[in-house]
Amino acid sequence: MTANPLPPPVQQLLQAAFAACNRQDYSQAIQILTRASELAPREHRILLDMGRCHGFCHDYEAAAGCLEKAIRLSGWQNEAFITAGTYAADFYKYDLARRYLERALKQNGNEIEALVQLAKIEERHDRLEAAVELADRALRLDGNNVEALLVRGRLYRLQNQSKAAEEILRLLVTRPAPDVWPMAQGWYELGKILDGQSRFDEAMAAFCAAKDLLKPQAGQDIAAAQAARERITRTQENLSAETLQQWVEHGPAPAPARRLAVLCGHPRSGTTLLEQVLDSHPEIVSAEETEIFKDEALNPVYRRNPQSGLIQILKSASDEDLRMGRTNYFNHIERYLGCSIGDRLLLDKNPSLTPSIPAVMRFFPEAKFIVALRDPRDVCLSCFMQPLESGPVGASYLTLEGTVAEYASLMGFWLAIKPMIPGRFIEIRYEDMVEDLETVARRTLEFLGMQWDARVLGFDRHAQKKVVHSPTYADVKKPIYKGAVGRWRNYQKYLKPYLERLEPFVKTLGYE
Repeated sequence: MTANPLPPPVQQLLQAAFAACNRQDYSQAIQILTRASELAPREHRILLDMGRCHGFCHDYEAAAGCLEKAIRLSGWQNEAFITAGTYAADFYKYDLARRYLERALKQNGNEIEALVQLAKIEERHDRLEAAVELADRALRLDGNNVEALLVRGRLYRLQNQSKAAEEILRLLVTRPAPDVWPMAQGWYELGKILDGQSRFDEAMAAFCAAKDLLKPQAGQDIAAAQAARERITRTQENLSAETLQQWVEHGPAPAPARRLAVLCGHPRSGTTLLEQVLDSHPEIVSAEETEIFKDEALNPVYRRNPQSGLIQILKSASDEDLRMGRTNYFNHIERYLGCSIGDRLLLDKNPSLTPSIPAVMRFFPEAKFIVALRDPRDVCLSCFMQPLESGPVGASYLTLEGTVAEYASLMGFWLAIKPMIPGRFIEIRYEDMVEDLETVARRTLEFLGMQWDARVLGFDRHAQKKVVHSPTYADVKKPIYKGAVGRWRNYQKYLKPYLERLEPFVKTLGYE
C-alpha cells in the first residue's frame, strides 16, 4: 500500500485495506480502497492497489481499468507503468504486464526494474534467450543489482551453465540489500546448483543460509503455522464418517451437478506433474493452486462465525450458502481460466485443499479426490529446499523440525479422513508415475470416468504451450526423470533426528 503522507482518514483506510489483503479478503480490500479513492481522488497509487486486488478477485477487466486510470492520474510516470506491470504479473496476466513494462522502457530504456521484471516473464514463458538479453541489459546498467544478478544466475542454471551460475550467485549473496528475500533466493539457487553437483554438505549449508536470513522476520508466520496445525487437529477431532455421509446423502441437490476432481496431498509429492498429465486430456481442464474455493465458497460462510471450527461452520451452512458457493466457485474459476468449462471435468490442483476435503464435500458432494503420495523423507527434504516467501507455509519450512511437523499435520489428517470416504478417492504415488506413467495415467483416468487418450503421455509438450505457475514450472516441461526418487539419502545425516517422527508415515504409506 502507498506510504506517502495522506490525510489521517485515508491512511486509516489504507491500513484497513492492507489488513484485508493480508487476510486475502480482496473483495473487502476493494470496498475500503474505493472509499479511500473517493477521499483522495488524485492519488494514483490507491488505484494501482485496487487494480491488484481486482486481479486477485479474477475481475481482470476491472483490474486493467484501475491500472490504466492510475497511470493516467500519475501523468504517465514510469513508476506507475512499472508498478502496474509488476501487479499484473502477480495475478498472472503476463500479456498485460509485458505491455506496461515495455511502455516504461519505451519512455526510458534504462529502467532496471522494468528490464528485470520483463526478464522474469520471458523466463516463465521459456524464452530464455530473450530473458538473458534483458537481464544482461540490466546488469550493464548496474552490475550489483541483486534482482538482476538473481535472474541471471537462475538463467545460467536453467541453461545448464552451472559454473557461471555459481559464480554470479556467490557474487549476489555478498551484496548488501535492503530486502533479504532476493538474497535468500540467491542462496536457494546456489543450493540447487551444489545439489546438482553432488556437493550435498555445501548445498545444505546454502539452504540453511537462506533460512537464517528469513527467520528473524518470520515470528508471526511461525505462530500462524502452529495455529493452522492446531485447527487441522480440531477439524480431525470433530469429524466423523457419519457427518460426511449425511452431507453426501442428504445435502441440497446439486444444481447443476458438476464434474469436479480435487488433486491434493502434500506439496512436493508430484501434484504438478500429475496435473500436467491430466490437463493434456481434451475433456479435462485444470486450475493450478488458486485460493478460489476458499475465497468464494468457504470464506463467506466462515466470516459469519470466525470463532467456530471448520466442521461447525460447515454444519451451519444453509442450502442457499451452498448453492451460492458452488456458483461463485465455478464463475471465478472460469474467469481465472479465461474460458468456459462446459461439460469438461474441472481438476482443481491444490495441495492446500487437503485439510479442506470436508468443506469440498459439503459444497460439492459429487467431487472426487486424487491424493498424491511420495516417500515422506523425499517430500520433507524437497519442501525444505523450496524457496517460499513469507507466510505460514513458508515459515514451516524454515527448519527441518517445522517441515516434518507440517508434513505430520497434513498427512496425519489425510490418513484420518481416508477411511471415512471410501470409493471417493484414489492415491497416486510419485514413484509409480516416474516408473510407469502410462499405467498410472490409465488408472487415474478410469477413476475419473474418462476414456483413455494417448495425448496425456505427451504432457511435457502440452506444458510448453502454457504458463505453469508452480515453482516446478521448468521441470514439468521436460520428459520424466527418476533422479528425485530416494534423494533424501544424500542428506540422511541431516534428517536423522526427525526420521523417528516420520517412521509411522513411512510404514503406513508403504515406503519401508
